[in-house]
Amino acid sequence: MKSLLLPTYFPSISSFAALVQAEGLLLETDDNFQKQTNRNRMYIYSPNGVQLLNIPIKHSGNQHQKTRDVRLETAFDWQKQHFKSLEAAYRSSPFFEYFEDSLHPFFEKRHTFLLDLTLESMALVSQCLRFDLAYERTDEYFKIRTDVKDYRGLANGKKDGTVIEPYTQVFEEKCGFLPNLSVLDLLFNEGRHAWAYLQRQAV
Repeated sequence: MKSLLLPTYFPSISSFAALVQAEGLLLETDDNFQKQTNRNRMYIYSPNGVQLLNIPIKHSGNQHQKTRDVRLETAFDWQKQHFKSLEAAYRSSPFFEYFEDSLHPFFEKRHTFLLDLTLESMALVSQCLRFDLAYERTDEYFKIRTDVKDYRGLANGKKDGTVIEPYTQVFEEKCGFLPNLSVLDLLFNEGRHAWAYLQRQAV
């Protein structure tokens, strides 16, 4: 059975675990955009604990804007800010420098649509893991799907109760283990071992 997920910005570990374990991947691209979800945000482990990195978007007068139609706000240089935050958080991690050259161009590229950016962020992590990201897109939205494993709820980080296995994090001695951050946290701390880790998680 295929797995259905929402494309999100450098997805949470639970979302990426569901993605790599999928027998077939279907990405929801016809839903309505919802605020306060991981569609346009990720969480990382900063020196002061959890840090939110949010992508500014252009808000439409239409209350029910399709996620695929959401445009990015280009008045702010958020890409540079996000990369600097990642550097501050992970420069001392075991694998940041290893993946830095692959990631940096992403934060210099200008995107118009949120969906294109989130899909590219997912493809980039897959590339770092040497994983072939193959998927289909939905062309119609259904609130309830019984023909797939529905993981769309994982895009709402506040309601995602997935229990994940601890791994070593840079600032763990200061703030303890912080679960289910962006998959980048796992990648920078575990490197290619992240692949086996994602395969082990129960989602």
